[in-house]
Amino acid sequence: MSTLLLRLAGPLQSWGTDSRFDVRRTGREPSKSGVIGMVAAALGISREDDSKIRDLAGLRMGIRADREGSLLRDYQTVKAKQNKLYGPAKDMAYVTNRYYLSDAVFLVGLEGDRKLLEQIKEALQSPAYPLYLGRRSCPPAGKLVLGIEDLSLEEALVKTPLLVEKCLSARIVTEVRDEETGRLVHDQPVSFSQKERRFTFRKVTETFFNKSVGELTEHDPMKELE
Repeated sequence: MSTLLLRLAGPLQSWGTDSRFDVRRTGREPSKSGVIGMVAAALGISREDDSKIRDLAGLRMGIRADREGSLLRDYQTVKAKQNKLYGPAKDMAYVTNRYYLSDAVFLVGLEGDRKLLEQIKEALQSPAYPLYLGRRSCPPAGKLVLGIEDLSLEEALVKTPLLVEKCLSARIVTEVRDEETGRLVHDQPVSFSQKERRFTFRKVTETFFNKSVGELTEHDPMKELE
């Protein structure tokens, strides 16, 4: 197996998986649905082409958060006409909250067949449609494609030099195989169809990479309570 390495960085990113109209949240790291959507856009794949989306979703994804970024809230008001069924038509103001990651830098790895990864690499360097980091208002900045390594996903995420100066450690979120244990996240794309977008669960594990010792350590959130 080979791994395609991407650098996702920009002034703003937003990777929501459970957002509604009035509250648009973001996860702490890029979602698989968001990354696969960006790849599909680069390849020019139609939203209705579920078979090609499934092929891309079969890639195993991992993320290294070289700079976590700061959570930013964008407060907006939207004017709309009240439905006449509920009384005389009049202007109404809706309050929306949109959340972003500011100044974050992520290393993303996609593991799979090298031939498919080569196609994705070329498409990302000359995309069919504009690329964005979760939302249309979040274009990527700087170099996006770092290259393809003949390494496993785990090896590539550890051996690739850190992308941020003075960064000594980084959180790594890795997708695991079906037979392995991990926590469930609901961002595995099944269909991007406008009629019915569908997602399912996948399993991930979280570790930390320490540059000074050059090894991974498991993340145990309960230790923070001791």
